[in-house]
Amino acid sequence: MRLISLVALPFVLADFPITNTQQRPLVQDDASKHRGVSIPFFASLERLARLVDITYCVGNTGVSPPFSCVSRCRDFPSLHLERTWNTGVLLSDSCGYIAVDHGEDRKTKAGERLSYGPAIIVAFRGTYSITNTIVDLSTIPQEYVPYPAPDDEEGEPENRCENCAVHMGFMSSWRSAREVVLPALQAAREKNPGYPVQLIGHSLGGAVAALAALELRLSLGWKDITVTTFGEPRVGNKALAQYLDAAFGLKNGSVEDAEKLPYRRVTHVNDPVPSLPLTEWGFRSHAGEVYINKAELQPVPEDLRLCRGDNDPKCIGSDEEDESVATPLGSLRGEKVAEGDSMVEEAKNRSFPARLKFWQLFFAHRDYFWRLGLCLPGGDPADWGRESYDVSLAEVDVFKS
Repeated sequence: MRLISLVALPFVLADFPITNTQQRPLVQDDASKHRGVSIPFFASLERLARLVDITYCVGNTGVSPPFSCVSRCRDFPSLHLERTWNTGVLLSDSCGYIAVDHGEDRKTKAGERLSYGPAIIVAFRGTYSITNTIVDLSTIPQEYVPYPAPDDEEGEPENRCENCAVHMGFMSSWRSAREVVLPALQAAREKNPGYPVQLIGHSLGGAVAALAALELRLSLGWKDITVTTFGEPRVGNKALAQYLDAAFGLKNGSVEDAEKLPYRRVTHVNDPVPSLPLTEWGFRSHAGEVYINKAELQPVPEDLRLCRGDNDPKCIGSDEEDESVATPLGSLRGEKVAEGDSMVEEAKNRSFPARLKFWQLFFAHRDYFWRLGLCLPGGDPADWGRESYDVSLAEVDVFKS
């Protein structure tokens, strides 16, 4: 079975190389409390989007110490690179970097101080693998077994996930990365005691970050973890989504503390990837969604919505309500699906609804505060000279570690 590649699709098409039964809803029904986020929260998400964009330099032009690359590394004088990893460009590729952020202060043009405390950053990149095509979205889920199993053959895992299934490609990608990530991360924590861990990822990297976060939080018992993903696909079935919700308390709390949740799953209007793999195939989204309800760059805090539950119909879940005609999976393979043929049943069960507009992967899947995925000087040429939202990059104080 080949690994699904989600961020790869635009390059393919363009031919470029535990649960709590009394949980309170995260957000109230009042529509006014759905819209808009605070400037510090918005600025934090935008900063993390720029950091995850830098992962696209790994395996390309590279990222080197102290924290240098052809893209936006110079915007982050407080970061020091620990190591990068790249497991290859084939079926189970994983790519990213680990860096220590010693913290910094920035000031908005209005004079408001924005503080980013010390942290250890683990950033997961999406994949460029053009060998993985749209048809790989039909991958069959496998049983999710929390680590230390299956590496540890002694006994049962402590945090069993009942009836959980995970996308086998995502799990394969995390397994290939963890052999590098865990030792480097543990070493960074020993050298920087008290620094919390921030996991970030885009597309496939978001799914890998989710699986990494579950292991760190449940198997290793690390509680000082924050996860922020952009365009994260569905990792597994409903039981796994609920398992993750419970692990990070995503359905607890009130509107007032929604921005303080330890898991933020950022989605973008028109991005089809957070709706993949399909619910028709047994996959489900988890909670913690922050929805960017603006199609074009650049969003402002008023364009973001803090979403409720696993599938808020006012957020990316609205795509699920489209009942338009499906495209048979067989036709995507170039196969003839004839009436009376056994493939007809497969096409009915494995199909891509017309609501999923794959050409939107060119932009909607990459337009998260910045256009992600281009390791060029300054990133996307359209962004050259553009400052982050309401933040003066000329006035930066780096904290002393």
